[in-house]
This record gives sequence, structure tokens and C-alpha cells, in this order.
Amino acid sequence: MSTTDLTDAEFAELDELLAATPEPLQALDASMLDGYLCGVIVQPRLISFEEWLPNIFDYDGGLLPDDVDSEWLARVRELVERRHAALNRQLVEDGWFDPVVLDLDEDEPPAPEEGEDEQVAALSPISRTLLPWVAGFQHAQLCFPALSEMADDAVMAALARLYRHLPAETDEEKEIVATLDREHPLKDLDDAIEELVVCVADLADLTEAERYRVDTLRREGPKVGRNDPCPCGSGRKYKQCHGSN
Repeated sequence: MSTTDLTDAEFAELDELLAATPEPLQALDASMLDGYLCGVIVQPRLISFEEWLPNIFDYDGGLLPDDVDSEWLARVRELVERRHAALNRQLVEDGWFDPVVLDLDEDEPPAPEEGEDEQVAALSPISRTLLPWVAGFQHAQLCFPALSEMADDAVMAALARLYRHLPAETDEEKEIVATLDREHPLKDLDDAIEELVVCVADLADLTEAERYRVDTLRREGPKVGRNDPCPCGSGRKYKQCHGSN
């Protein structure tokens, strides 16, 4: 699979393709997808393409219908897999990547929309801009909770620095955000994006050893000799039964 990253035109194409996901499924948009892919990459275990792909088509776990357009699906798969490979390569080789964050070219971050959730509306302009990306990252942790379940203070600290951009729902979460804002204030959007990338790179480093750990297979029970009775109970020698392959 090519690790060549997507062009701006291909990112826009991917966003439109995801928006065309059959209803009632609600697919991730391009920014949420980018966060989701990073959330998959930094897991403490390698997750296969076929395992993580279905979660991009519906935030609530719905599955694509069997009669979905094959050409549409093939193009989505191609673009998504290329972005995943590029992000993985960039994190391994450079410890850095450029996240897909919308509205970076605007003079002002997006204003609250009418009827929007009060908790979202209460976020700072910086957090409102980064919210879709971080929500996508969190989606990966909900689908694959191994990272969030790690008993590692450094992992928890990095996750807290990312999740500060999500609406705080509990008193504990509000206190964490207040502490981060006080001790690690973000000057502007560029500063916040830099911290986001650093947090993901830190998580990739913290989980690398576990992600690529190879378990040593241990034989259960004594080794069966070729002239010993076959363990299957056939009465024949192992070499003449299951050991003949």
C-alpha cells in the first residue's frame, strides 16, 4: 500500500465521499476521520485495516448495507488507507504530522451555531475548532479502549491534554481543564495544534514497545514424538496420523 499522503483535492474528495454514506448511517467527516486514524495508530496493539475501517461509516457502530455502491466503497477505502499509512509513516519517521483541522484559513474560528449544545457553545474558539478532530480521536478510544485502560500516568496526561478540547461533563473533567488552562495555557490556534501533534507523538512513543511486542508461544504439555501414540486417540503413531502432514 502506498504511503503517499493525500493531496488537498483528495482530502476534499474524501470528505464528499464520506458525506455520501448511505442513510441512516452518520459517517465521520474528514477532520474527525483524521483524529480517528491517529487514535487507531497509537493503540497499544496493532489493529488491522478491516477491523478499524467499519467504524468510520457510522459514529454509533452501524454497518454499511450489503448492496452499497462498490466503486464508492473502493475509492473510500483507497483514500482512507493511504492517509492512515501516511500518518503512520510520518509519526514513525518524523514524530510529526499535519492534522486535518478545518477553518484554519479563516480570520476567526467558527462561531457558535443556533441551537448548538450549550456545553459545545461554552468551549473556547480554539477548542471549538479542534473539537471535530479530537472527537474523532476519542471515537477510536471508544471503539478500541485498550489505550484508555493503560495504567500509565504519562498516557493519561497526554489524553487529558487532548481531551481538554471536548466539552467537560463532570466536575472532575472541569477541574482538569481548568488546571490545564492555568498551568499550560494555549496562546493561539497554532500553539494548540502544535500541542495536539506533540500529544499524539508522545502517545505513539509510549505505546510503541507494547504495540510491536511479540508474544512467545509456549507449548502446552510435553512434545509428542513421531513414534509416540497420536494425542487424538486414533491408536496410530503420531507420524502416521496428525504428524504425517
